[in-house]
Amino acid sequence: MEEYKFAFKQTLPIMFSYIFMGIAFGIMLTGLGYGVFDSLGSGLFIYAGSLQFALIGLLQAHGSVMQAAILSLLINARHIFYGLTFIERFRKMGLKRYYMIFSLTDETYSVLCDLHTPSNLNEDKVMFLIALFNHIYWIIGCIVGAILNGVLPFNLDGIEFSATAFFIIVVMNQWKNNKDHLPAIIGFICGIVCLVIFKADNFLIFALISCVILLSIIKARGENNG
Repeated sequence: MEEYKFAFKQTLPIMFSYIFMGIAFGIMLTGLGYGVFDSLGSGLFIYAGSLQFALIGLLQAHGSVMQAAILSLLINARHIFYGLTFIERFRKMGLKRYYMIFSLTDETYSVLCDLHTPSNLNEDKVMFLIALFNHIYWIIGCIVGAILNGVLPFNLDGIEFSATAFFIIVVMNQWKNNKDHLPAIIGFICGIVCLVIFKADNFLIFALISCVILLSIIKARGENNG
């Protein structure tokens, strides 16, 4: 029970973000003529916030399966780098590793990177519960949005910024709790440079590649000097 309480507390900021973004998605999807079960299926099996919103445009344009596959790869390519961080850790979690890989969203990744589990708790169980709770929040939002389509009296424009605000908080916490700020500085510089060169729609994957290369070089040099 203690693991459940601790994991739930870690996911509270994400809960509000995911539920409201899920509601926005459910409203948009059902606005295209799809039903509650379509929204539920999207949240259950796709579970990729930005990709699900991109799916709206793809459905409107009557896109092909190939277009959907390419779009998925381009939008979620960054998850390749997320997985590298936890590949050894997830491997030790048995069958749970498959769900951990599937559920490693941006927000879940951020929480797991900043996770400090008390010694009396099972960290593997805590990690799994964090991923599961976040997924449940998203599914709830998708269902509620689909049910309430056309009923809500307020405008949901800009609600997706809640995810951006969450990431800002995570970065601030990691900066505060870690003495070594070099990775954050390198990430910031790579992001700015790649944004200028490749523009907003394409910069993320190049920024991540640049960060991985530079940090790997720095780590290798540190080990050699050590």
